[in-house]
Amino acid sequence: ISLSDKTDLANLGNGLESLGFSIISTGGTASSLEAAGVNVTKVEHITNFPEMLDGRVKTLHPSIHGGILARRDQEHHLKALNEHGIG
Repeated sequence: ISLSDKTDLANLGNGLESLGFSIISTGGTASSLEAAGVNVTKVEHITNFPEMLDGRVKTLHPSIHGGILARRDQEHHLKALNEHGIG
């Protein structure tokens, strides 16, 4: 989750968490979620790379987009995710 408008962010985070989702978030959004008591993993812990260019580059990384773009119905996609430790 990465939002500029934090209105109702705590409700979103708590709702997703109650449905069993793990929350990955960036910068200020992660801080706001943590302040609201939502369990959150900061994106830099997934990518092992800090935000850069004034926060404009933070999620452009195979560890993030691999998990988003993989086709779960394709065994070779799942194998590639597993080989690279992408959840």
